[in-house]
Amino acid sequence: METLFITFRWLDAVDIFLVSLLIYQLYNLIKGTAAINIFLGLLSFYLLWLLVRALNMQLLGSILGQFIGVGVIALIIVFQQELRRFLLLIGTTGFFGRKRGRRTRGILPFKLGAAQPTKLDINALVRACQDMGETKTGAIIVLTRDSELKFYLNTGEKIDARVTTRLLESIFFKNSPLHDGAIIISNNRVVAARCVLPVTENESFPVHLGMRHRAAVGVTENSDAIAIIVSEQTGDISYAREGELTYNVTPEKLTEMLDKEFGK
Repeated sequence: METLFITFRWLDAVDIFLVSLLIYQLYNLIKGTAAINIFLGLLSFYLLWLLVRALNMQLLGSILGQFIGVGVIALIIVFQQELRRFLLLIGTTGFFGRKRGRRTRGILPFKLGAAQPTKLDINALVRACQDMGETKTGAIIVLTRDSELKFYLNTGEKIDARVTTRLLESIFFKNSPLHDGAIIISNNRVVAARCVLPVTENESFPVHLGMRHRAAVGVTENSDAIAIIVSEQTGDISYAREGELTYNVTPEKLTEMLDKEFGK
């Protein structure tokens, strides 16, 4: 199709669609964070450079061009966390909107040389959260999926014990030396306790929620894990997934979510 000396092919339509999808996904990653303001600042800087070039302002254009020349490196440094989340989105969730419960786990349905994963004991986990909620015992429990969270594992104490209700309650007992921090569960085993997690930098995060909730959202922003929180102030149960927090859930709702994600 040719209009006004411009050739428009079907590949151009695909190109526009892919670029639009890319920009939309990037926007979803940085909206509500300080990164959106940085992005708008860089965009304004780039538009100013285009205007200077169009007006043929040689000196100012040369100065701005030097900054544009190292723009890719600057973007990698400034948007390090966002790029990490974006690549994680592509690698673990399926870029085109597949549900996480049906995501692919690589080319093969299993890992060569690795044992089949053990099914999570959902009843023991929910019962522990319910008991700790009734006694207002604060807790944060991280459940791994594809990402093993090795960096965060190294910040805590290694345990490697099967998930049971009594074990979880004893770890988060207020006088326990392991209660301060998060526990990480993988393949139905508590692999580490007292782990340090990153906190979210989302500026729209509810101000009435504490550091446990911020850490839960933070670790799910940087990985495909699911984090469960029991509030020490109210005893309410919440969970974070994909950087989104769902708070004040019932044990039944928690069981339903865990069964959907780990029951199969």
